[in-house]
Amino acid sequence: MRYFVIAILLTLPLVVGCVPAVGDAPYIDFNDVDPTVIERVEMDDLPLRVAVAAVISPEGTAESYRLLLGYLGERLGRPVELVQRRTYMEINNLLEAGQVDLAFVCTSGYVYGHDAFGMRLLVAPEVNGETVYRSLLIVPSDSDARSIEDLQGATFVFTDPISTTGRAYPIYLLTQLGYDPQSFFGHVFYTYSHDNAIRAVADRIADGAAVDSLVYRFALERDPELGDRVRVIHESPPFGIPPVVVGPNATESWIEELRRIFLTMHETPEGQEALAAIGVDRFVMVDDSAYDGVRLIHREALVSP
Repeated sequence: MRYFVIAILLTLPLVVGCVPAVGDAPYIDFNDVDPTVIERVEMDDLPLRVAVAAVISPEGTAESYRLLLGYLGERLGRPVELVQRRTYMEINNLLEAGQVDLAFVCTSGYVYGHDAFGMRLLVAPEVNGETVYRSLLIVPSDSDARSIEDLQGATFVFTDPISTTGRAYPIYLLTQLGYDPQSFFGHVFYTYSHDNAIRAVADRIADGAAVDSLVYRFALERDPELGDRVRVIHESPPFGIPPVVVGPNATESWIEELRRIFLTMHETPEGQEALAAIGVDRFVMVDDSAYDGVRLIHREALVSP
């Protein structure tokens, strides 16, 4: 029976304040997990190391990606190890150093990785027939705010220092409106995941947040009660969807094998179940030019690693 091993490293719960130093993050080893979630047995095969950017919280990632990683392990005949880090750039560092075999990254992570060290685009998810997503500005449902301008002096949530939807876009928007993003909000903090940012607003820990539209809609599908506690006040233009990537030294034969598995996943019942668990219809090919809009936003917002 095939299986996979989950190892989650350097994760962080919702924190308030400035961005802490990466080196201060704790080490967490999920060696003793609930057997109803993950099965672990000893195997001699070299594990496939898969990194997933912290778009959602570590617990949510482990649960959502369990079937997909199991599917990859079945098709490749290898155990699978899930590796997580707190920030998007830490995932990039793993890919650049060849310490993971493939990764599910955010759009900004791909853009920086592609332009800086040759990160390679493998496939992208298609959701509701589209390969785009948006930044949503959300507030508590009983908030008087109707636009980002109404949040001047408020407490605001960013997800990651280089996140397109969770930081770069609201900074870009404020710049376009003639405000200084550095002094606009009264206080900001990072959650390092979009689902935690949504809950921070729903629980009124923050007055507003910018979040990934895909995570937002998926979160509300899983917990409809959230929809009664938060409200969208702004939606960005579409951006290229977060892709699946490999490092610069991946061989053509390895890329071809992985693409074949991803591109045909929706054709099998097991693959369909794995895709449904992460809210994806199927994986498709996309071109690097799909991310030029992200490059523009980051350039205009002066957001960089």
